[in-house]
Amino acid sequence: MNTLRPRVIPSLLLRGEALVKTVRFGNFIYVGDPANTCRIFNELEVDELVFLDIVASREKREPNYSLLRDISSECFMPLSYGGGITSVEMAEKVLKIGFEKVIINTAALCNSHLIREISDKIGSQSLIVAIDVKKGWFGKECCRGLSGRWNSGFQPIAWAQKAESEGAGEILLTSIDREGTWSGFDLKLVSKVVDAVSIPVIASGGAGSTDDISKVIKHSGASAAALGSMVVFQRKDMGVLVNFPEAEQLKKALV
Repeated sequence: MNTLRPRVIPSLLLRGEALVKTVRFGNFIYVGDPANTCRIFNELEVDELVFLDIVASREKREPNYSLLRDISSECFMPLSYGGGITSVEMAEKVLKIGFEKVIINTAALCNSHLIREISDKIGSQSLIVAIDVKKGWFGKECCRGLSGRWNSGFQPIAWAQKAESEGAGEILLTSIDREGTWSGFDLKLVSKVVDAVSIPVIASGGAGSTDDISKVIKHSGASAAALGSMVVFQRKDMGVLVNFPEAEQLKKALV
């Protein structure tokens, strides 16, 4: 279990040049313009932001570097980006734009040595491996690529350990079954992965309240909680409103 101060991180999904929000990696709702959303999070004094391009790997294309430059120029906090990164060169290009960390998933599932190659070049502190997990028949958990469309056959615990051994600095662990549902994190899944590795685990998928944040950090041992729906909608089944839990709420949840 990591002893660093727990982090609470908005996780924003890019589709083309727009921000969207999905449910279980499926149907999406338009949320807004990335640059404008960055300005709001600047005002809300958010510590860190994650951006994930959910179609880049499926479309077999590189990151949209022009859009990433626009985002970087607007944001005053550390940024992480994932989507379509398949080489050391692409990772370096994203960092040169102004992002602090890169996130890889599908390309790593196809070639685990890519984790080592990127880690050796940019440092493990700048590399996050995303692990998207979906339950299949009889509750069997498998790691998915291509925004959940491809079953890699890897099991989450074994894959998390492999990612760590190859040089990942953090893991972004998402429950596809919980994503966008407001039903709380998959606490059992998070606990199992946290116990299996020594690097920080960012829990993602299902956050609906500060109580959910508290549970995944205090009880499951996550080093950070990634928030999606909670920070782009007023409440469940209500309209778009970019927001962030108040400092006092988070303090109560995390202390």
